[in-house]
Amino acid sequence: MKRKPRSKPQSAKPLRTVSIVGTGSYVPERRLTNDDLSKIVQTDDKWIITRTGIKERRIAADDEYTSDMGAKAALAAMEQAGITGKEIDLILVATATPDMVFPATACFIQTKIGATRAACLDISAACAGFLFAIEIGQQFITSHTYDTVLVIGAEKLSTITDWTDRNTCVLFGDGAGAAILRHRDSGSHGVISTHIASEGKFADILWMPGGGCRHPIRADNVDKQLQTVKMSGKEVYKQAVTAMVDAAKIALEKAGLTIDDIACVIPHQANARIIEAIADRLKVPVEKVYVNLDRYGNTSAAAVAIALDEANRTGRIKPGDYVLMIVFGGGLTWAGSVVEW
Repeated sequence: MKRKPRSKPQSAKPLRTVSIVGTGSYVPERRLTNDDLSKIVQTDDKWIITRTGIKERRIAADDEYTSDMGAKAALAAMEQAGITGKEIDLILVATATPDMVFPATACFIQTKIGATRAACLDISAACAGFLFAIEIGQQFITSHTYDTVLVIGAEKLSTITDWTDRNTCVLFGDGAGAAILRHRDSGSHGVISTHIASEGKFADILWMPGGGCRHPIRADNVDKQLQTVKMSGKEVYKQAVTAMVDAAKIALEKAGLTIDDIACVIPHQANARIIEAIADRLKVPVEKVYVNLDRYGNTSAAAVAIALDEANRTGRIKPGDYVLMIVFGGGLTWAGSVVEW
């Protein structure tokens, strides 16, 4: 029997650039001020501001979940990008506080925004998750696998906060941010470079030990607060500053740019001291650094996503500007990304 000749493979398509064509964000209505916290733990407004730079944070309602906040941020980004849910090929949700262990929070968001065609998955990289998801999403578009990717950073950290520990409970808040990724035929390079990295040997300086198969929550350990965030503050500070500065330098080098070319630096909104140290080491003028930490606290994977949307919508970044985003989170994980707006 004569075999049919194999068909010749199609020529590889040229790689595509990837742009952020829409952003959105959402924060809950309830404000928890430092004075409010002083009624819960032994602290005061001056102590919190001096050590963190945070004045208030947003707290989601009991029946308001990570998927609810993520969906609202997504809808805002979709409206700005001028797309419908049916145009989305992939949903990536960066979160440390999923609605449940499974299914993925992205699946719940898919239903809420009508993205019936989309594949869905969550990204677990703590506070660095949004930039990890940006990097993953852009690979699908660059390779022509998908055309439209929705990236979300969303957290309900109030549910994993130990409200008796003043060293951590003053830090965290709830919220969500989103971005639509697409190729844009406008000459813009979009996401120019991203550097992501991890160092697992430092996992125990910032983690939530309970809730997984290693420490399932049971009646005999429920009083140990294993399902809340644990942090070694001094060690996290040291590692965060070093890692984010390195990530920024590597991302800039990959992009062929210097810090002087950057119009806006959006760092992870964890602590004012960390942001100040990073700006000092990178030699960035204060006016180039976007900060909303004072209003929202640390919203983990949502922090840079929310800040990016605010900077976009207020005109803080303009078409043609180079934007540097840098993040750090439990894992340890960190990342830097340079984007042409």
